[in-house]
Amino acid sequence: MEVIIKNNYQEVSRLAAAYLMKTVEMKEDAIIGLPTGSTPLGMYKEVIDNYKGRISFQKVRTFNLDEYVGLDRTNVNSYRYFMDENLFSHIDIKEENIHIPNGVAPDLEQECRNYEELLKTRGRMDIIFLGIGQNGHIGFNEPGDCFEPYTHIVRLTENTINANKRFFDDIEKVPKTAITMGIKTILSAKKIVLLATGSSKAEAIFKTVKGKITPRVPASILQLHDDVTLIIDEEAAKLM
Repeated sequence: MEVIIKNNYQEVSRLAAAYLMKTVEMKEDAIIGLPTGSTPLGMYKEVIDNYKGRISFQKVRTFNLDEYVGLDRTNVNSYRYFMDENLFSHIDIKEENIHIPNGVAPDLEQECRNYEELLKTRGRMDIIFLGIGQNGHIGFNEPGDCFEPYTHIVRLTENTINANKRFFDDIEKVPKTAITMGIKTILSAKKIVLLATGSSKAEAIFKTVKGKITPRVPASILQLHDDVTLIIDEEAAKLM
């Protein structure tokens, strides 16, 4: 596990964007796993500002990590809306190459199976980018008694709901469930890049890198992958 410590959020974002664009430079039809939340916003902005004349996303296929249950793509708090606003509508990616779980599917269990099957038929992700929760979650794989291997429905913890309430008008409007890629699915990517900034992530980063592997800290499973890079700022690294 490689840990790269940068001075600040902007430097973290710039380097993460470089990893993403380099992947597409090397493979024009790359399969890329993408996160949401506040952490990757800077990376997406760097990509938007710098990709033209260097790479094209026309053959790139993307798979997002997760989506809230009950929010459709037109809902401003859905992750599909987030991705359109912060990345997809600003780059030359084709609509048919964008994949995000459908949080309003009539049969959510079947939607999980369909998403997992789609991932398998498209081939291994060349790279996946992750954020990390204060409780060590990756995607929406919350701390628990076991690692859920495949795409599944998850009940969000109080910690996660409180962390995400800043995106909503009212905490009561924060969805309590979501669809997320499972741990085995995440680990199937050829390359994993995890981003973290701020002192609130320091404990989770310490446990991810130096703690024991446990489903109580879902990100700790990354220790078993042979190509993981953490790009973090000094605040997130303060316990290392």
